[in-house]
Amino acid sequence: MTAAARACAPLQSQAAERILLERVGEGVARLEALEAGDRTRVRAVLATLTSGMVFDLTRFPGDDARHIAALDTEEELDHYTYLVAGCVGDFWTRMHAAHRPRLAHWDVDAMSRAGVRFGKALQMTNVLRDVPHDLAGGRCYLPAHDLAALGVSPADLLTRDGAERARPLYTRLLGVALGHYDVGWHYTLAIPRREARMRLACAWPLLIGLGTLAELSAHPSPLTARTSIKLSRAAVRGILARSALSVWSNRALARHAARLRTRISV
Repeated sequence: MTAAARACAPLQSQAAERILLERVGEGVARLEALEAGDRTRVRAVLATLTSGMVFDLTRFPGDDARHIAALDTEEELDHYTYLVAGCVGDFWTRMHAAHRPRLAHWDVDAMSRAGVRFGKALQMTNVLRDVPHDLAGGRCYLPAHDLAALGVSPADLLTRDGAERARPLYTRLLGVALGHYDVGWHYTLAIPRREARMRLACAWPLLIGLGTLAELSAHPSPLTARTSIKLSRAAVRGILARSALSVWSNRALARHAARLRTRISV
């Protein structure tokens, strides 16, 4: 256990986070035990994720709705989604390509770029789902430049009128997320059928994410919703069951995704 972890652990109020700090030495030991290539890949993704956390903490210094800070541009939002999620798609791809012989035919660089889009799809879903919660914590991931073009400030999103005026931007960002999902589906269907667990590990978050986007698209005011907009447990169970049965078929998986996609208005 490092000196920093020892100093921070007693100050952590969340039990799970405290345990993580207390066991950081074990995590470092497990990292060092990996073979050289895997160790390099893990270190690279950890460095990127950490830079995303630092970016988030420095960009959003407040912790309540009285001190809202916002990202500036859509390009900055895209970069943020890479730092905290897109980089994981690249890591996931390169790790699997290094260890799964059935992926030997992959163009790893091209699939890694698609993996980045996959990760961005999931993070954009989080951004679009969590706007009310993030605003309450002083964070606005909707770009201030694009809001200003609609005559809206980040603080205006706390009002019904401001949220309605920002709806065109919200809808456009739904479209951006859908573009990432389309690439994510091409990625998933490129996984060999015999790699069933890898296919499911990709299909499940994509299907649940598309279902969440459908719920957001249908909601009358997703920017001011008082409760989290998400799929019901029954809907999630249905997605898991249907996809587990259709995992071997590209046509069946694509048809399942298409049904969800048609519910999303952009």
